[in-house]
Amino acid sequence: MTIRKLTLAIALVAGAVSALAPTASFAQAKEQFFPVLPYRSGAYAPNGVPWANGFVDYLKLINARDGGINGVKITFEECDTAYATDRGVECYERLKGKASGSIFQPLSTGITFALTEKAPSDKNALITGGYGRSESSDGGIFKWNFPLMGTYWSGADILMQHITAKEGGNIKGKKITLVYHDSPYGKEPIPLLQERAKIQGFDLTLLPVTAPGIEQKATWLQIRQNRPDYVLLWGWGVMNSAALKEAVATGYPREKMYGVWWSAGEPDVKDIGEAAKGYSGLVVTGEGGGVITDIKKFVHDKGQGTGPMEEVSTVLYNRGMVSAALGVEAVRRAQERFGKGKVMDGEQIRWGLENLAVDEKRLKALKLDSVMKPISTTCVDHEGSRSARVHTWDGKKWQYASDWIEADTSIIKPLVRQYADKYAAEKKLTRRDAKDCQS
Repeated sequence: MTIRKLTLAIALVAGAVSALAPTASFAQAKEQFFPVLPYRSGAYAPNGVPWANGFVDYLKLINARDGGINGVKITFEECDTAYATDRGVECYERLKGKASGSIFQPLSTGITFALTEKAPSDKNALITGGYGRSESSDGGIFKWNFPLMGTYWSGADILMQHITAKEGGNIKGKKITLVYHDSPYGKEPIPLLQERAKIQGFDLTLLPVTAPGIEQKATWLQIRQNRPDYVLLWGWGVMNSAALKEAVATGYPREKMYGVWWSAGEPDVKDIGEAAKGYSGLVVTGEGGGVITDIKKFVHDKGQGTGPMEEVSTVLYNRGMVSAALGVEAVRRAQERFGKGKVMDGEQIRWGLENLAVDEKRLKALKLDSVMKPISTTCVDHEGSRSARVHTWDGKKWQYASDWIEADTSIIKPLVRQYADKYAAEKKLTRRDAKDCQS
């Protein structure tokens, strides 16, 4: 197990520190602990590292620029999961005792599945921004899960909307192939795609790829034989670049390939360059803006950058940065109710996550308005927002190819209810009532 502890709180003077009465037995000063479960090792590290660096840099920024969250310094500790579920659970167990409740962001659907039953009893909230269980957007059943800014069902729906528009509004009889990571992550979009296939009349083919996804020759032989109109890529790490290389080798047009947001970052295309030109994928964050300027000024220019400067503002870096911002804003929101400048416990943080109200005005104040869309959660909606853009690789960089597309909740909501109720029945859970929603 690789453990990497980075503590951000800076003691002012010994007397000042001793004067601060601890708000919890876990803290010697006013410190809010953020556990970090990245993967800087293993087959998925090329994609996991920039996310982790963006996440940590934002925590550093809040301390360096703002003095913490209303005066409460942030501390954190990393535990490398290598994207392995067993290691993820081990990391969770190791870090959960560092505070009286925290926010865990597993960055893995498999780890999320494993922690969904553990986290509630430990009073730890799970932010699974853009991954995890799609039905966990139903806060009536999943009280401690928060798949903020889009589930895989939202992502699949947005891709199908884009393809449908490209085809003039009708894809009946078209052949769509899903090439997916053979794991809980890769299987997540299948129910939504099957539902849309029934509604829209397209032919759906499912092609699983064994992890880590380096070997895909047999998969792309089937694609060459079947000649689908479009290929959806639900990969991660080395699987994405391997898929693009096989597409080049078999002559499949990259213009007909669309990836989910975890298959459309710089690590996926940079080594392929011009040959990947035309490949498109989802992106839920913007680029540049005041927050990036501040990270360079307050973190990197001070020699405190977690990774290289040139990585700042790349797709996965920004995704990690926004993920950290969501956690910070949940704590800040909780402080509004339970005490500004106080350390929040697990129940209080969970309330903050369930009552996020980050509007355009707030985003501008945070200098995040060019990087993320407004988000607002409720007891019944733990997703908060569900939109993305399509961007296309031009051989050298990503270019936006669409405006923001909102997922179609008329298709998704019935699926969420169906699968959430099924989970509740299996686990013998009762749907939350109005009183619980006020807690």
